[in-house]
Amino acid sequence: MAGLIRQSDIEEVKARTNIADIIGDYVTLKSAGVGSMKGLCPFHDERSPSFHVRPQVGFYHCFGCGESGDVYSFLQKMDHVSFSEAVERLAGRVGLDLHYEDGSGAAPDHGNRARLLAANQVASDFFIDQLGSAGAEVGRAFLGQRGFDAAAATRFGVGFAPKSWDELTNHLRAKGFTTEELTLSGLVSSGDRGIYDRFRGRLVWPIRDITGQTIGFGARKLLDDDKGPKYLNTPESPVYHKAQVLYGLDLAKRDISRSHQVVVVEGYTDVMACHLAGITTAVATCGTSFGVDHIKVLRRVLGDDSGVGEVVFTFDPDAAGQKAAMRAFSEEQRFSAQTYVAVGPEGLDPCDLRLQRGDDAVRRMVDAKKPMFEFMIRQILSQYNLDTVEGRTAALRAAAPIVGDIRDPVLRPGYTRELSRMLGVDMGEVARAVTNAQPGARSSASGGPNAPRHAGAVEVLPERPFSLVELPGDPVTRLERDGLMAMLQRPTLIGRDILDSAVQTSFANSSLAVVRDAIASSLPHFEAPDWLDRVVAEVPDTLKNLVQELAMANLPERTEKDVTRYVREITIVLIDKDLLRLKAELLGRLQRADASETEIYRTLQRELVRVEAERRALRDE
Repeated sequence: MAGLIRQSDIEEVKARTNIADIIGDYVTLKSAGVGSMKGLCPFHDERSPSFHVRPQVGFYHCFGCGESGDVYSFLQKMDHVSFSEAVERLAGRVGLDLHYEDGSGAAPDHGNRARLLAANQVASDFFIDQLGSAGAEVGRAFLGQRGFDAAAATRFGVGFAPKSWDELTNHLRAKGFTTEELTLSGLVSSGDRGIYDRFRGRLVWPIRDITGQTIGFGARKLLDDDKGPKYLNTPESPVYHKAQVLYGLDLAKRDISRSHQVVVVEGYTDVMACHLAGITTAVATCGTSFGVDHIKVLRRVLGDDSGVGEVVFTFDPDAAGQKAAMRAFSEEQRFSAQTYVAVGPEGLDPCDLRLQRGDDAVRRMVDAKKPMFEFMIRQILSQYNLDTVEGRTAALRAAAPIVGDIRDPVLRPGYTRELSRMLGVDMGEVARAVTNAQPGARSSASGGPNAPRHAGAVEVLPERPFSLVELPGDPVTRLERDGLMAMLQRPTLIGRDILDSAVQTSFANSSLAVVRDAIASSLPHFEAPDWLDRVVAEVPDTLKNLVQELAMANLPERTEKDVTRYVREITIVLIDKDLLRLKAELLGRLQRADASETEIYRTLQRELVRVEAERRALRDE
């Protein structure tokens, strides 16, 4: 297993990366004052921009939803990659070779992964070029018959694998890839005559991971003499794991995250049809059934923790489609989001529906979705003869667990009534069957894991994060707030000497005083790229949001020269306020002192002179 990336390399990559350049790939940013940019938040829907980016600080913060962090956390949240993957991506962007804690260079598996990804990208470009060749007429004809023009092919990177034994193999070898790399990537197969192209005479779709890197391919049979399967995918490889990949997710992820809806279809052309019809949240599995790993991926993209999202499945009405529906339903409880089923009129899949009835018909199909529970109840009831008592009893016995599994206690009674209506069975009888079928019904009665909590149990909720808008508006608090903003955002412009004095001042606001103490403990690193990270790490969790908002709030100046003057002046005023308080305390003590206690009297006078001298020096600054 690869070691951890050296901390010094992590800091160096971050220092070399302009966070605005990275975020600018996802969000349109506009100037919002000196050193600040803003745009529409990618993490929640909003009409006016509240998402701020400060390149000098290396942080972003949304004053609308509270999302904040550095360039690494942004990539982790947007592209759903691990921290190490985020560092490695940015290191490649800035051209820095990473080292790992065991002292080695790039981890062998990372280097190998990079080579396989490069081979797949070269192959993708090759296939795209081939789609325009004379031999690809059959591929272009297939696309045209399915309602896809050249622009659609370009949008989804569709290409063509020529009917050749080793044309791709030779092309890749000419680019410097070894036989081992080509074999590992799954782009070639092995036989008695050596290695040869895996995909031949087929239309090819690139399968990309969530970050947009090509990790494999799906290829559709076109020629009558092709004895292979209708669809042939890349085999399992170090970069391609079909159970964890969803076709089209790289294109759909942003809209899925924003709309909290995902539409799961059954094939590559269905994904294309949905996206072209305006359903830009459509994805599909790649040669395997929808399973647990796919759910984990979608939950991260959906932000599936509030129950407000929607997962819409489309199934063919044939036996295979019904089987797929049952498999999906068996995993439904893993979602917090509500699950639905959308079936096209006359059993048409999205691609055929678009071809025959247009884009609007595809949109109407998704809009007409039915809740997964209703769909499954109807599927189960269709297997029984409801005209007989025996049939109705058996159907109730089979359908009651479906209703009992409904998590939402508000929905469950409604489906109980609906099941009663469908069966024509007394409501009380159906309600008893549903109650008995609920998970944990028996274990609750015996004090099992689902038994009710003790009446005296108290659930302790975490304290909510503190926000900048909750600070009082009095002049002292405003001065303390503005001083901290200056120190967090532009410490190098203020200078170490002034900072040393500023963090020793007294604060009236207790929350701001904690931030001051965090700055004081991090002060040795005030010039480091991770300065703000260090300060954030020093405060309690409930105040981290406050630190990030202080670091991102706009300073009231328009030019860099004005900012330099302002941050020094506001910090000096903060120090002067504290010196003025100290002077008042000394004067009071001097008035109360007994003149006969000569030494105490002189000490107080000397301290007063020192305070006045320090105030004059500050004014000279």
